[in-house]
Amino acid sequence: MKTISTLIALLWIINSSTPLAETYPAKSVKIIVPFAIGGPADNYARFIAKSLQDDLKQTFIVEDRPGAGSIIGTDVAAKSPADGYTLLMMSNTQTVNESLVPNKPFNLMRDFVAVAPINYSDLVLVVNPAVPVKNLNELILLAKSKAGQLNYASSGTGTPYHMAGELFKSLAVLDITHIPYKGSSGARTDVLGGRVDMMFDAVTTMAEFVKENKVKAIATSGKTRSSIMPNVPTVSEAGVPKFEATIWLGIMAPKGTPSEIVNSLNVAIRKTIHRTDVIEQWHKQGAIPMSMNPGEFSKYLDADITKWAAIVKSANIKPE
Repeated sequence: MKTISTLIALLWIINSSTPLAETYPAKSVKIIVPFAIGGPADNYARFIAKSLQDDLKQTFIVEDRPGAGSIIGTDVAAKSPADGYTLLMMSNTQTVNESLVPNKPFNLMRDFVAVAPINYSDLVLVVNPAVPVKNLNELILLAKSKAGQLNYASSGTGTPYHMAGELFKSLAVLDITHIPYKGSSGARTDVLGGRVDMMFDAVTTMAEFVKENKVKAIATSGKTRSSIMPNVPTVSEAGVPKFEATIWLGIMAPKGTPSEIVNSLNVAIRKTIHRTDVIEQWHKQGAIPMSMNPGEFSKYLDADITKWAAIVKSANIKPE
C-alpha cells in the first residue's frame, strides 16, 4: 500500500507541475532592481526583461528601488509573494552585505532562491597620471614606502569597487586609505582630477579615459585579460596571485517560488545569454555571459558570501 501511495503522489506531482510550467507567466512579471537608474544592473535588467518578454510572451516590468546599499529594494523583493511574478536583479553587493550588514531585515540565502546569473564585467585599477608608477609592481613598492599616505576611491562601502580595493590591500599587504563616495561618478571625477590617487572602476567606463591618457591603467581584475583592454595585465599575472574581483549580476526570486517556474526562467535566461548576437554585443561592452543552473548558481552565491565575509572581517569594514 505504501508503494502504491508513493506512486500516486509522484504522479500527482508530475501532472500538477507540468501545467504550471506551461502556463507561466499568465500575467506581467516585475523585476525589482535595488540600484540606481541607468547603472549596469538597471540596463541589463531591462535587456533581460525585453528578452524574456519576447520569449515567454508576457510583459516583464523593471522597477527600480534603490537605497541603503541595495537593502531597500532587496527587502521589498524578499517580502513579495513567492509566485514567480516578482524577481530580484542582484549583484555581489548583496553577497557582501550578508557579512557587512548582519542586521538586515532579510537573509539572502534564507529568503531567496537562486534563478540564474546574467554576466560579469572586469574592473580596472587606474591611477592619476601624477602618481609616479607605470605598473603594478611599482605601485606596490610606492604604497609600501608611503604606508597610509596613498588613497583610493570607491562608490561606497561594500560596493564591488570598495571590496576590490580591500582584497588588493589584503593580498598585497598594503596600507592604503579608502575614501568612499556616494556613487562612482564622484569617485571617478576626483581620481581624474588628482584629488585621489587611484580606484578600481568598471572597465567599460574607464576605457575611454585610459585611451585619452587621463588615467593610467595598471591592471584589470579578472582571471583573464579584458576583451576591451587586452594590453593591460590582470592583477594576478602582474604580481598578486589569486586576485579576482568582478562585478556580476544575477536573478533571484522569493523563497518558495515553485521550482518549475525557477527552472523555466533559468532556461529562458540561459537561452538569451547564449545567443551569438548577445555574446558579441556584450563582448564589445566588456561583459561576459555567466551560465549556470539554479543549483550551480546557489553554490556560487554561497562561495561569494564566504569569500567577502573573510575580507569584511580581516579589514574590519563597517557599514556607513
